[in-house]
Amino acid sequence: MTSRRGKILILVGAPGAGKGTQAQMLEQRCGIPQISTGDILRAIAKQDSDLGREVARIQKSGQLVSDAVLADVVRERTGRPDCEDGYILDGFPRTLAQARTLEVMSKEQEREILTVYVRVERHELMNRLTGRRTCPGCNEIFNVHSRPPRVEGVCDNCGQGLFRRDDDNEETVTQRITTWADQTKPVYEHYRTTNRLVTIDGAKAPEEVFADIMGAVGPCEAESA
Repeated sequence: MTSRRGKILILVGAPGAGKGTQAQMLEQRCGIPQISTGDILRAIAKQDSDLGREVARIQKSGQLVSDAVLADVVRERTGRPDCEDGYILDGFPRTLAQARTLEVMSKEQEREILTVYVRVERHELMNRLTGRRTCPGCNEIFNVHSRPPRVEGVCDNCGQGLFRRDDDNEETVTQRITTWADQTKPVYEHYRTTNRLVTIDGAKAPEEVFADIMGAVGPCEAESA
């Protein structure tokens, strides 16, 4: 890598595109941390604080948390020691303002940026999100359309009852996708016009998507990140 301190790998895509799954696979292969702003914000939303309640309200409505809050979260997280050799961003930047903030951060951290756009059509996104069911015990994820459990509503692994996240109902999912389309698509245009974006077909099986991403990132470069 030409950067002395590792690359910033950004995964861009609509809700339900599979960014989280790919980020986890990249983390294992690259040996650098996956930083999911969604996971961080969900943890904050559970806190009994003014910020926690505000984040919970925003998430339930299907809107996005403000740029200022996300920037602070990302700056603090990427300053930790485990990010010394680079990191993977899942869910940030989502707006041009956030992308510009990240440009400043990348220069401060002496890192290069590579953006991977995981592209999935809207109808497939709706099926993925509204059909998603999660096990509270082992965190296994099923889908009533594409990966149903053997017994309806019951986890195959541990037998606990599955649940649907509050923000996976059809109305909220539609709002989330629309919000993403309005606010986030300009982000991948920003990276495309600066030759730092590759587009991957996210409708394939996760293993195939990962192989395509590694082909774009470069296995030797990623493994030495």
